[in-house]
Amino acid sequence: MFAAERRQLILEMVRANGAVSLRELARVVQTSEVTVRRDVRALEAEGLLDRRHGGAVLPGGFTRESGFPQKSHLATAEKTAIADVAASLVEEGEAVVVGAGTTTQELARRLARVPGLTVVTNSLLVAQALAHANRVEVVMTGGTLRGSNYALVGSGAEQSLQGLRVSRAFLSGSGLTAERGLSTSNMLSASVDRALVQAAAEVVVLADHTKLGTDTMFQTVPTDVMTRLVTDEPPPHDDRAATELQALADQGVQITIAGGVSTGATGEAVPGRRPRRESPLPVQRRGAHQLRSTAPLPDPQPGERDRARVADLRRR
Repeated sequence: MFAAERRQLILEMVRANGAVSLRELARVVQTSEVTVRRDVRALEAEGLLDRRHGGAVLPGGFTRESGFPQKSHLATAEKTAIADVAASLVEEGEAVVVGAGTTTQELARRLARVPGLTVVTNSLLVAQALAHANRVEVVMTGGTLRGSNYALVGSGAEQSLQGLRVSRAFLSGSGLTAERGLSTSNMLSASVDRALVQAAAEVVVLADHTKLGTDTMFQTVPTDVMTRLVTDEPPPHDDRAATELQALADQGVQITIAGGVSTGATGEAVPGRRPRRESPLPVQRRGAHQLRSTAPLPDPQPGERDRARVADLRRR
């Protein structure tokens, strides 16, 4: 395929979906991500699209938000892996809140198998995924339906969350940076997400690597409020995403990388970064690899093994 043909196809995919990852673009046009990245740069120079971490979006990314049909086709494999790990954090008999989004919808499908669970949500899609689950109670907020993402928003949704207290909240968004935390493009959605955060003892953010380093208009979860981030492993060449993960860990956020390399903030390597010299805390495993920002333990051996595995992966 000639460069002009590739770029036309890339542009058509972005226009159809609102946002597309480099991995998906490379798969469709049957070339390498390096070549696709050059094409995306050329199209951005012409003002036809905007580059984002690991992908491309329509121009005006700060205020533009893709609809649910477009989001549902973006980074599907990554969202599935993230949902698998997030579901493993939930135990029988817990009460949790789950926000709106395509990744949280995937999570809800897995939560249907957790007995005795109570799920509070403002998402019709989350509720639908749990509607026929045995021994799972679904509590929906009030509010006004926002059709683009099938979520209940507005004062009715926020008021219904007052006085609520659950063990943890699972939230997604449009962008995530260490400086501002999680953000979204819609003011009403952001306001409800903030109310969901207030109801939870712990806040777990679900965000695939394409959202790392992307900053959108309305902040929902500040970095100092985030307990844990569940994400997928960025591509080896995505230094900016790796830098963002390190910055989040340095601010105390626990990072769980679905199917990735064991990493850490105080000595353990983030993908694409050189590990520090300090001895890290051993990494806990729950079906994925975690990054933790905590003080080192006296015994550095588990951390040394993790660093050796990271170095071996980079050599490959």
